[in-house]
Amino acid sequence: MSGATSALPLRGLRVIEMSHMVMGPACGMILADLGAEVIKIEPLGGDRTRQLLGAGAGFFPLFNRNKKSLALDLHQPQGRAVARRLCLGADVVVENFKSGALAKLGLAYEDLAPDHKKLIYVSHKGFLPGPYQNRLALDEVVQMMGGLAFMTGRPGDPLRAGASVNDIMGGMFGAIGVMAALVQRGISGQGMEVQSALYENNVFLVGQHMLQHAILQKPVAPMPARVSPWAIYDVFTVKDGEQIFLAAVSDAQWLLFCDVLGLPDLKTEPSLATNNQRVLARPTLMPRLRAHLETFEVQALARAMERAGLPYAPIRSPEDLFEDPHLLATGGLAPMQLPDGPRAGQEVLAPLVPITLAGQRPGIVLSPPRCGEHSRQVLLDAGWSAQEVDHLLDAGVMA
Repeated sequence: MSGATSALPLRGLRVIEMSHMVMGPACGMILADLGAEVIKIEPLGGDRTRQLLGAGAGFFPLFNRNKKSLALDLHQPQGRAVARRLCLGADVVVENFKSGALAKLGLAYEDLAPDHKKLIYVSHKGFLPGPYQNRLALDEVVQMMGGLAFMTGRPGDPLRAGASVNDIMGGMFGAIGVMAALVQRGISGQGMEVQSALYENNVFLVGQHMLQHAILQKPVAPMPARVSPWAIYDVFTVKDGEQIFLAAVSDAQWLLFCDVLGLPDLKTEPSLATNNQRVLARPTLMPRLRAHLETFEVQALARAMERAGLPYAPIRSPEDLFEDPHLLATGGLAPMQLPDGPRAGQEVLAPLVPITLAGQRPGIVLSPPRCGEHSRQVLLDAGWSAQEVDHLLDAGVMA
């Protein structure tokens, strides 16, 4: 539907995905966007993520594009046999169920690897193996216990980040692990198990603050209360209550900033000559700047910052991005059809993976699938006869 397919590096790779929610599907989506054939095995009634409301309504359509859906009952022996045969014919298996869940079905790495030495099996968990490995984890759980909510909120008011950052990045690291394992398999001929986890991902995200403490030997302040390394690095309220982020992170930028705002006295003030001096002067400098900026019209200010080559950003909501001129001009949004919900069958725009390959963005070839949309064709392509497929359908093993 969008983007080029000729440059996709994972064409010819077959992936079986047994996952739900965000982390596992995000890994499968990245592999699919890069050209892999990703077959999503979901329950006969469909992945429950399809039916989420509110902040979860976008999970399934965003993270399951470019995939094929096979609806299969893994609680039936015949369903497990189908899944096992598909896994043994695949290059990669992606899963994100709680520890031990797939072992009970005979579909864990240890169950498959003896019969498929080249298999790459990527598991997405709450925690890597260790004392916490059997805990139930969610993105919000690890943000709270891993310091990210502490850093995002104001002092005494921990606040989760405004997106599923650990789920999404956990899936990204799973995909990175898969690609590293593919390179190693090309050298040794052997597959391997790859693991990615929410908690360890979160710790990686706050690693800069851990090192900050190790170096400065002082308690780390939440971001809203931090000592900023740059004097001008804030959101300002301007005319009519509009808001804009402005920054000046070097001495040269400070001089330009003063010119843009018409503040020649600050430009020549010796006590504000260096960034560190301005950081120390923030208690008096920032109120003065805020008062001065109250009369500026936001669009005029943005144009002036643009002309001067200074960092700035209007404050936008996610829905504003559908009209972003840069995304529209560069093909950063691509059309796809919604598979479920009140707008099923209608076309929407979705953001693409944020990379280019040979100068082109990997696009959307398949809209997110309806539950079981590809069940019959997947098995026929994998070597089942039409009669065998009909038997599985009639027996209620698949849909």
